[in-house]
Order: sequence, then C-alpha cells, then structure tokens
Amino acid sequence: MPSYEALSELLEPGTTVLLTVECQEGVVGADSALPELAGEARDGGALANVARLVAAAHAGGVQVVHAVAERRPDGRGASRNARLFRAAARLPVQQVTGTPAVRVAAPIEVAEEDLVVRRLHGLSPLTGTDVDPLLRNLGCRTLIVTGVSANVAVPNAVFDAVNRGYTVVVPADAIAGVPSDYTPAMIRHTLALVATVATTDEVLACLERAGGIRRA
Repeated sequence: MPSYEALSELLEPGTTVLLTVECQEGVVGADSALPELAGEARDGGALANVARLVAAAHAGGVQVVHAVAERRPDGRGASRNARLFRAAARLPVQQVTGTPAVRVAAPIEVAEEDLVVRRLHGLSPLTGTDVDPLLRNLGCRTLIVTGVSANVAVPNAVFDAVNRGYTVVVPADAIAGVPSDYTPAMIRHTLALVATVATTDEVLACLERAGGIRRA
C-alpha cells in the first residue's frame, strides 16, 4: 500500500475525479440481472465503500462521474461480438435506457454536480464514450476507479485510463467481481502493476484531509 504522503500527492481535489463503474440497479441492485455479482458487491462491502467515497468526494470538492451501461429497447448499436454480450441479451433483467435498471444504485447518492455517462456498446467506460474528453476538460490527472466488475469493466477502465495518460488509484475494497477470490487475484497480479492500489479508508483519509472534512 502507498504511504499517506504519496497517496495524498496523487489525490489533489482539483485534479482528481472519482469514477463509479456500472454501479446501477440492474447490475448491483436488489433485482440485479447478475445476482452473484450483486451479492459480492453488496455483501462484501464494495458498494457501501463506493457510497462512502462518493459522499467524501461531494464534501471535498472532487468531481464524480458515474459510468452506466445500457441498451436501447430495440438493441440498435449494441455490441454482439462476444459471448458476454449474447448472454446479457438473454438475461431476465435488461439494462434498458430509461428503466430503473440503469439508475445509479443505492446507497450511492448522485449529486446535481455529478456527471452520468451512458454507453450503448463495448466493455469499457472510456472507449467510445464521453468520459475521456470530460476528464480532460475537468483537468483530471488522477482517476479513482470503483465499482464492478473486477472481471471485465473495471480492468478495462484502468487500462484505458493509463493508456490515455491518467494516473489511476484503485481502492481495492471498493471493486467487486466473481467469484469472490478472483478480485484479490486480479488486483495483485494485474491492476497493481499499472495502478496505485489502496484501501477505501486510505483514500478517504486523503480526501477528507484535503477538503478539511471530519468523519462523523
């Protein structure tokens, strides 16, 4: 884990953005299309930690971006070139635009100043979406990546961000994947090679100190 000083240098509020990945009702909510993943995110504490980080970001002046995956009711423009996409199209809960499934899930609170970016295709929150140009316009240098899944979307976000020149921080207990032992392996053997891995409490300490916030 990084030192407090090293992490604090990365998490300057004016140049840091917090990204939540697919933290939506149809993925991590009570009526998820993927109940095993939802269970890992909720019961393992990752979703609660994302909510804590979002609240601290709001209080400390750090921009929050929510990346949501969805599809049109008619499926136009949706990707079909992988097993994952074809399997998702057969699930009983569909991530259809305008439905409760694509709302950011509780207990995460979406503030008026948050940006919500929705994608209709692909695996990555950054590739082919508005996220990258928004980050550049915001003056982002460090991207905190949270959410699901550690199997697909989170590593896609981390690699794409690093390839675009951002420094990435991953709070290890604020991401989730399946099975339960896969996430720590992904973090240790892959994400830790390209991102700064920390805990939610370590990131919170830096955000709260920078924003002059005290924990309740």
